Amino acid sequence: MELDSQINLFLLQLSDLSENTRSAYKRDLSALVSFLKKCEISSCQDVGIHEVRTYIASRHRQGISGRSLQRSLSSIRRFFNFLIDEGLLTSNPADVIKAPKSPRKLPKVLNIDEANSLLEIQSDNPLADDPLTKRDLAMMELMYSSGLRVSELAGLDMDDLDLKTAQVHVTGKGNKQRIVPVGKKAVSAIRSWLSHRQEILKNEDQAIFLSRNGKRISVRSIQQRFRRWGVQQKLDTAIHPHMLRHSFATHLLESSSDLRAVQELLGHADISTTQVYTHLDFQHLAKVYDESHPRARKKK
Repeated sequence: MELDSQINLFLLQLSDLSENTRSAYKRDLSALVSFLKKCEISSCQDVGIHEVRTYIASRHRQGISGRSLQRSLSSIRRFFNFLIDEGLLTSNPADVIKAPKSPRKLPKVLNIDEANSLLEIQSDNPLADDPLTKRDLAMMELMYSSGLRVSELAGLDMDDLDLKTAQVHVTGKGNKQRIVPVGKKAVSAIRSWLSHRQEILKNEDQAIFLSRNGKRISVRSIQQRFRRWGVQQKLDTAIHPHMLRHSFATHLLESSSDLRAVQELLGHADISTTQVYTHLDFQHLAKVYDESHPRARKKK
């Protein structure tokens, strides 16, 4: 088939890309060719806007997400641009096609009671006095207090933290810097951890949070420890670091309604990224309304 051979030539042009990326291109284009075969189309000159739009619509009906279809369209556009460069086409039929948008998934958050349950490690807990427990509590308190990303948390150095002014200097995505406040509970937990940090420290590492072997803790280790504490504290949901960041943003927005302030604290470049938390806030308000308004309550 003509299209098959042209795809093979196209894939040869992608030698500078990783094997995984080339495999993704091949999968996307093979799926397109399978569809075109069913339509009895074998020549690139016979592929127009209608055929590409019909193909994307058929994939959408099969349950393929908008994100996956967008990636597929990107592969198709690049392939047709290659055919234009080869003089086989004069225009790209995929240029005007847009993938359907997937409904935006709302992040999972803890309610305030769940957050308190996670962070209140009782003194009678046999692990309460363990230095690693104090480290974990300091990390969880700081994430919930200041809305850090897990990579930002792992990357913190001693010089980034000022407990006297209760502030932390954060290096976020794209090396963008921001300063965020640290709450009293987090300050107390961090002080408790720092009093034990020297016991674990090796090689004078500047990292605030250390692994058991005295080196900077990894993102993977933080994820594992948070998940373990969710089980330890008997929470019904699997805990991951980003859940505390989401909870920070949601609870702050519920109290203040100041979207711009939450954007700054989270380090979002675009406020549209922060606006997802307004949907979470609305869900909370809708639940209160359903439970409270006399015209919304179900009769018992």
